[in-house]
Amino acid sequence: MSTKIKQPNLVVGPAPATAPTPLTRQEMQRQLVFQVRERLVSDLRSLGSLSDTEMVQRKIAGAFIEVLGESGLVLTRSEREQVLERASAEILGYGPLDPLLHDDTITEIMANGPDQVYIERGGKIELTPHVFDDAAHLMRIIERIVVPLGRRVDEASPMVDARLPDGSRVNAIIPPLSLIGPVLTIRKFSRVPFGVAELISMGTCSDELIEFLQACVRARLNIVVSGGTGSGKTTLLNVLSSFIPDDERIITIEDAAELQLHQEHLVTLEARPANLEGQGQITIRQLVINALRMRPDRIIVGEVRGGEALDMLQAMNTGHDGSLTTAHSNSPRDTVRRLETMVLMAGMDLPLRAIREQVASAINLIVHVQRMRDGSRKVVEVAEVSGMEGEVVLLQDIFLFRETGKGTAVEGRLEATGVRPKFAERVAKAGYELRPEVFGYVRCK
Repeated sequence: MSTKIKQPNLVVGPAPATAPTPLTRQEMQRQLVFQVRERLVSDLRSLGSLSDTEMVQRKIAGAFIEVLGESGLVLTRSEREQVLERASAEILGYGPLDPLLHDDTITEIMANGPDQVYIERGGKIELTPHVFDDAAHLMRIIERIVVPLGRRVDEASPMVDARLPDGSRVNAIIPPLSLIGPVLTIRKFSRVPFGVAELISMGTCSDELIEFLQACVRARLNIVVSGGTGSGKTTLLNVLSSFIPDDERIITIEDAAELQLHQEHLVTLEARPANLEGQGQITIRQLVINALRMRPDRIIVGEVRGGEALDMLQAMNTGHDGSLTTAHSNSPRDTVRRLETMVLMAGMDLPLRAIREQVASAINLIVHVQRMRDGSRKVVEVAEVSGMEGEVVLLQDIFLFRETGKGTAVEGRLEATGVRPKFAERVAKAGYELRPEVFGYVRCK
């Protein structure tokens, strides 16, 4: 006996329509900005150049009025201004990053893909409400930064270092290396470069240290500024460079030009990456070698991180006194070790003792800066390279930071150790007599 299986009743016909999710005001405004940009793309391409910003602004305003009228959306006056500003930033500036770039309290901008934009303010990192439409939107902004500099970023070259017109440092890394989409990091430069007064007021340096460093630079000592990432090495190097007399020929060498020097006799050189065919790369090391043929009084290398350290030491040891550079390290002692390692990276089969002799002979002073736990940057150690003893490069502390507080905020003072450096006589012969108070001595009356 067969059993009949009862079939379910099927309703044949179109599925019930699902009501679309209403857009938020913010999403509506974003769509307006997108439509304004799309409407102007062909017009702006025909112009070729966006240098006439007033004319472009008028075109943006006209397109915005048209799009707003067609949409039927009613905006308040403040919303209209906000959307128009965002549309202008999208076409003339750097999109969602524009307000962050114009905020002088922000020191770092970090876009972790299109949906997360962090900033650093006062040494603390915080998440912002600014986002990109999608990964393609972020890629357009990255390309807008790097293309005018002759750089490129694509799957064949997914990492790039660049700079903004104000000198701010830019790094971008994209898929396939980044698994979260394009990542953009901008280290902002102050519109007015920090000078001596700012470093003293922020507690980075003391009056005595500035007097000491100024005499060392003018007496043509070779100085390395060391520290970790974001510790303020380039800022301090800028200040040290400002002590160089105006009548000297200065040649700066950097991966991406960041130094902001104001002397008249200045030549700035910048390394160049390889082209699409993998050719045409010019390295820091090649530029250092070339700079020796340019009759420099001073050579300033933005940062040594490889084989160029050997050529830098050779220059310091062959009459090019007064050279300045920076290096990543955790202390002056680590700086010496890193220099040894970087010299070995040059590919020369040199014995370690010969390298250490080069370092001891070339470097006179190491100034170590550190980013403290409260976000402040301070010079925490100044050490003289005083020669060699056996196989060891000797370092002598001239200044040390003494921390006095125990709270979240770092309290303390940079104090002289009471040791007078061996090069003090050389500084005096150059005409810069250092007061006893600089080294912590009390002058007898």
